[in-house]
Amino acid sequence: MLFNYKFHGSTAVNSNANATDMSFAPDTLRQPTYFSGVLAKNINFREAISALHDVVVSDLRFKPKDKTAYKEWAASQEAMWMAEFGAEYQTNLKNKLSTLRQELATVQQDRAKLMTPFYTARQKYFDYLYRMERDTWFVLDPVITVHPDEIFFECFSQDESTYGKLGCNYEVFKNINAFECGTTNIDYSADLYNEFQKIRNYKTTNFIVDPSGFQVQTTNEDSYTEVKIDLPDSWVRGFLQVSSAMTLPARTFELHPMDVHNICHILRRQKEKVGPRSIRFVLKPGEPARLIFEPWGHELICRRSVYTGSEPDEIRLWGRRRLLILERLIPVTQKFTVHLLGNGMPSFFIADLGYMNFTLGMSGWTANDWSRAGNFDLMAPRTEVDNFTKERIFKALRENWRESSASLSQRLGLDKKIIEGALSAYTQAGRAIYDLNQKVYRVRELSQEPLPMDKLRFDNPREAAANELVASNAVNVEAAQTPNGLKLSGVVKEKTQQFKPEVVIDKDERMTEGKCTCHFFVQNKMFKGPCEHILALRIAYNKRSWWTKFLN
Repeated sequence: MLFNYKFHGSTAVNSNANATDMSFAPDTLRQPTYFSGVLAKNINFREAISALHDVVVSDLRFKPKDKTAYKEWAASQEAMWMAEFGAEYQTNLKNKLSTLRQELATVQQDRAKLMTPFYTARQKYFDYLYRMERDTWFVLDPVITVHPDEIFFECFSQDESTYGKLGCNYEVFKNINAFECGTTNIDYSADLYNEFQKIRNYKTTNFIVDPSGFQVQTTNEDSYTEVKIDLPDSWVRGFLQVSSAMTLPARTFELHPMDVHNICHILRRQKEKVGPRSIRFVLKPGEPARLIFEPWGHELICRRSVYTGSEPDEIRLWGRRRLLILERLIPVTQKFTVHLLGNGMPSFFIADLGYMNFTLGMSGWTANDWSRAGNFDLMAPRTEVDNFTKERIFKALRENWRESSASLSQRLGLDKKIIEGALSAYTQAGRAIYDLNQKVYRVRELSQEPLPMDKLRFDNPREAAANELVASNAVNVEAAQTPNGLKLSGVVKEKTQQFKPEVVIDKDERMTEGKCTCHFFVQNKMFKGPCEHILALRIAYNKRSWWTKFLN
């Protein structure tokens, strides 16, 4: 997906003995978005922004050993091994073999002598790129949003399995000169990480998202830099899936910073060689949370962190080494709030840094990135809302930039389910985000132009197949109220087969349970989202309910 950016100048950091000036260059093709202030919480900001950088450079994908050199050596030795094998039966070839070996050794020495300058120069070039142009080694994709109450940064890891968000309340700054709300991409250089480490309490740090690029200019057009970046669809889809996952129900509890320290301590001391590589959270009401590290069976009792939920649960978390990103935040964090969606499902760790908050979102496991196998937008609230009502709700949200669904429902006189259904649609379109920390929806336009939702929406063909099943009248659905919510069951005919899906939808229009007799569900359960038959069941019920309401 091609994105166009236009920056006025570039991001710059000027530092001296008394002050540090950080000036970020925003994308001038978007609506004017800027901010200017002086940091008041220098150390906390330094540690938080450094943790965000750790998210950007994180890549825990399996990297097999490079056997290229060995294969080249083995290929060059194969002729010798064959000759040695034949020499056992032909003694007259021994002298020839010895001569060939000497000639080959001379050729290899000459080759090494000729190629050494090339290898040396290539290594120096790569070293230069790593030091001076680290953007060539990895893609930095920061998105910055300015709101009336806070400014926040968002990013993804290289393997796209980890999401980071840093929110800074305006109490983090002093002498705020000016700001304009909106979302923009910033020209962010990897060298800024080294400059962030120079932030000190005794030095004045000026933080500026430069507004000068938005001024009308008739001269000096050369000062603008236009950049075209072909971002993978998975990057965009990942942002949409994170926002959808944040709206799903989860087990929530708090962890003391020392408990997070103990988690990191165990992961630093131990190295797993066999599976399962998971942390098992054992949660019982009124008791300290217990963590069991597999496969070693180490048990960590978090005596400072008592689970206050009403129901016991046991949830496994994979990809646990991503938690080491939180290590740097421990000294400046007051508490960690944990949201676990379920076994093999996403998890969120929110660090409370006083006037700042850092959200670490992790997919079900490292190899299962946010965009490829989550499809949590399919499990989010799906109340049908007409376009006029959706636009009215989004316009109301833009008035305050942030607001809860309950507040919007009261202000607009609409049912809360309609509000959440409309905002869920905007979240899935990249125009809004759910703030898990403050439990509010926020306006966040991910791109300047509307995203091609037809391309992004049906990357997974299951929902398209579900709509086709409903359109062909192949779905028979029955509904019944249960203590856990609305239970839908029925029969879905697909070609010559019949499937019997079931799904439970809670009061917030979210799928909490589901099962089906199809091969996809038998293989994956709900870990990769619902199958097309469960989706067809829900779509058919919503369609029938809408027509019943219309006719009445």
